[in-house]
Amino acid sequence: MPEYKHILVEMPAEYPRVGVVRLNRPKALNALNSELVTELMDALAAFDADDGIGAMVVTGNERAFAAGADIEEMSGASAADMQASGHISPFDRIREIEKPVIAAVSGWCLGGGNEVAMSCDMIVASEKARFGQPEINLGVIPGAGGTQRLTRAVGKALAMEVILNDRKLSAEEALHYGLVNRVLPVETYLEEALKLAAAIAARASVAVKAAKAAVNEAFESSLEDGIEHERQTFYALFDTADQKEGMSAFLEKRKAEWQGK
Repeated sequence: MPEYKHILVEMPAEYPRVGVVRLNRPKALNALNSELVTELMDALAAFDADDGIGAMVVTGNERAFAAGADIEEMSGASAADMQASGHISPFDRIREIEKPVIAAVSGWCLGGGNEVAMSCDMIVASEKARFGQPEINLGVIPGAGGTQRLTRAVGKALAMEVILNDRKLSAEEALHYGLVNRVLPVETYLEEALKLAAAIAARASVAVKAAKAAVNEAFESSLEDGIEHERQTFYALFDTADQKEGMSAFLEKRKAEWQGK
């Protein structure tokens, strides 16, 4: 396993087929400098390529998932500098991950941190989680998908208030508006995220990846295009060994033994 400077990576034995990436700049509230983001995306890509992993969890610590981007890296840059540096482009790599990724969030989840969490497929939050996009206070706007994903998740009116007026969403508000899947005590939120990942990882991996892609298609395209994508994926799965095994197991009233192909 590669050596990382700003993240911790593990595969906990008690949660089979789950890969965990922990953001690890605690003194900076896990602020996302370019090196950390690159390491995060490299680790997720490695898990995605590992047949022994079926789902992933990205987390921080109880105080902060990630409190935003590292402002010191960007403060003196021009528009041309930012474009040439590709500072934002590493964030896009999370969209290339085929397996499910769950964000386990506690404490501050702001700016780029919130954009990373929203790029994941699900969010499990602790009751102390706080979500926001405070870039307006710096004279800029979210640049890694915040204006787009937040609006799709919570609706235009609330997204406007969060982005234009730095409104922070509590964990309960985030649950109410559909930004997160569930809210749990600080003591158990990470365990719940790991259990969820393990349950998904135990399912038919080909179908899981196909289902994730189909849901993302609904999120990112027109209804007509999304339905067409879903239908073609549905048909294609009938050429997989897991489809044959899944349906045979159902008819034979036994547990399916997935092959991942």
